[in-house]
Amino acid sequence: MFENIKNSPNYRWYVLATVAIGTFMATLDGSIVNVALPTLSDQLHSNLSTLQWVVTAYLLTITSLLPVFGRLSDLVGRKKVFGLGFLVFILGSALCGFAQNIWFLVGTRVLQAVGAAMLMSNSAAIITAIFPPQERGKALGLTGTVVALGSLTGPALGGILIGLASWRSIFYINVPIGLIGFAAVLLILPIDVPSKEKESFDFLGALTFTFGMILVLLGITNGEDWGWSSFPVLLSVALGTVSLAVFVLTERSVKHPMIDLSLFRNRPFLIGNLSGGLSFVAMFANTMILPFYLQGILNYKPAQVGLILMVFPIAMAIVAPLSGHASDKFGPMVLTTSGLVITGLGLLYFSTLTATTNFYQILPGSILTGVGAGMFQSPNNSSVMSSVPPRKLGIAGGINSLVRNLGMVIGIAWSVSLFESLGGVSMPKFGQINVFMSAYHSVMLVAMAIAFIAAVISFNRKSYAKAH
Repeated sequence: MFENIKNSPNYRWYVLATVAIGTFMATLDGSIVNVALPTLSDQLHSNLSTLQWVVTAYLLTITSLLPVFGRLSDLVGRKKVFGLGFLVFILGSALCGFAQNIWFLVGTRVLQAVGAAMLMSNSAAIITAIFPPQERGKALGLTGTVVALGSLTGPALGGILIGLASWRSIFYINVPIGLIGFAAVLLILPIDVPSKEKESFDFLGALTFTFGMILVLLGITNGEDWGWSSFPVLLSVALGTVSLAVFVLTERSVKHPMIDLSLFRNRPFLIGNLSGGLSFVAMFANTMILPFYLQGILNYKPAQVGLILMVFPIAMAIVAPLSGHASDKFGPMVLTTSGLVITGLGLLYFSTLTATTNFYQILPGSILTGVGAGMFQSPNNSSVMSSVPPRKLGIAGGINSLVRNLGMVIGIAWSVSLFESLGGVSMPKFGQINVFMSAYHSVMLVAMAIAFIAAVISFNRKSYAKAH
C-alpha cells in the first residue's frame, strides 16, 4: 500500500500532508495555551509575572534553535530531524500534562519547544525539495493556510477541551496527533541523502548564536516589565549582542559555518527575509493591542472578541493558497508588494476606529490585514526558498522561520512600549479612554509606516526568474 503511495503521481501531496501535520501541531500549541493561562494561574498558584514564562520560554527556545536544527538537517537528513521532532514534541506535551507546579511546566514547555523547532525548521525545506518550481508557491501557500488554521483553531479548541476536561487536556491532545504524524514520517517522507562531502557541525557557531539570541530576546521581551534602562535588561542585551558578534566572526572563519552568511548576498533571499520580518513586526503590533481595545474600550465579551480575532486568520487562510498559485505563474514581486500595501491600509483603517465603533465597522480592518498577509506570505516564502541551492534548503528554512519569530517578538515589544509610553493602559477607566485611543492610533500609524517600508523593500527584489 505504502509503496503505491510512493509511486503515485500525487506522492508530493502526501508529503505535503505529512508536513502539514507537524506545522499544524506546532502552531496549534502556540495559541492553545493562551486560553488556559487564567486557569493555570488559579490551579498552579502562580502570579502573572511567573506565568508569562509558560509562553516566553516556548518562544525563546524555538527562535534560538531554528537555524541550528535547519543546519543539522542539511547534514544528517531532514527526515531524521523532522521525525525526531515529533517524538520530542510528544514527550514534552505528555510531561506538560503531568505538571504539578509552574516551574515544572515551564521546563517541559522548553522540551516541547525543542521538538517544535525541529518541525518548523524543516517544513519549508521538505516541501521545496519535493515540489517542482512551477508548483512550489501553491504548496507553500497551502502551508500558510495550515499555519493560519492552527492559530485559528487553538483558542476555540482550547476553550472546549478545558470546559469538557481540564487544562491538562490541551497538552495531551498533542500525543495522538503527534503519533499519527510520526507514523506518516516513517511511511511517507522520502529518505533524503545528506551531502556526500564530509562537513563538520559548527558547535561554536551554534553555541554563540543560541546564547546570543536567548539573551537578546530575554531583554526585549522583559523590557517593559523590568524597565528598558534597568540593569538586567541592559546586561542581557549587551551580553547577547557580544555573543552574536562573536558568532558572526566565527561564521566568517570556519570552513563549514552553521549559517552561511553568503546567503545574504543573494538578493531574493535578503529582500524576502527583510520584508518578511518587517511584515510580522507591523502585524503583531495590532495583534497585541487590538484585544485590549475590544475589551477595555468597547466592553466586548471574550466570545465576541474571539469572533473578531478569527477574521484575520480566516481571510489569510482563504487568500494564501490562491496567492501561492498565482506566484507560480507571475512571480512574487507584484503579489508581495501589493500584499504589504494592503496590510498597511488595513492598519491605517484601524487608526480611524473610535470609542463608539460598532462590531461591523471593525471587520474591514481585520479583512484587509488578513488578505494582505495571505497575499504576501506564500509568494515571499516561495521566492526565499527557491533562491538557495538544494543542499542549503534546511538552513534557509530555519532562517526564514527565525525571521518570522523575531518579527513577532519585536512587534509585540515595540508596540507595547510605545503604547504605554504614550499613556495607554490595558483596561482604561472612564477618564483614560481618550488617552488610550490616541496611543492606539499612534501605534497603528507607526505599524502602517513599517508595512509600507517593507513594501518598498519587497518591490526591489530583482534577479527573480519565473519558473518554467
